[in-house]
Amino acid sequence: MDIAEVAKRSGVPASTLRYYEEKGLIASIGRQGARRRFAPGILDQLALISLGQAAGFSLDEIGTMFSPDGRPSIDRQMLIAKADELDALVKRLKAMSSGLRHAAVCPAPSHAECPTFRRLLRAAAASTMARAAHRHRHSKESA
Repeated sequence: MDIAEVAKRSGVPASTLRYYEEKGLIASIGRQGARRRFAPGILDQLALISLGQAAGFSLDEIGTMFSPDGRPSIDRQMLIAKADELDALVKRLKAMSSGLRHAAVCPAPSHAECPTFRRLLRAAAASTMARAAHRHRHSKESA
């Protein structure tokens, strides 16, 4: 298939296909004139890339999910770790949703006087501080 057909069938723009190829996520099998050509399995590779992105994997992480011949070769521990991460995110989001719903109907005269809203504020501040500390540690490791 040429790049235009892959783009049409997959819904992935040609510019993104070129970028994925540049990143080593996919590989063309040659050219027909000026157009890249891809093996039929490219659609499955693009579906895996899309699924990986939807699950929150980075493109670098997704790149490790393919064997050199382009077939899926996924580290199961990496999937478990991502599932655990998503479970923790869902738990935090549910707590946030419940807190917001409570704050919306809280009988306290102001949100500042609502104990539940105050807990939400403390949790948000702690989360922000933890993310900042995490970024700071990683920036030092990269240096």
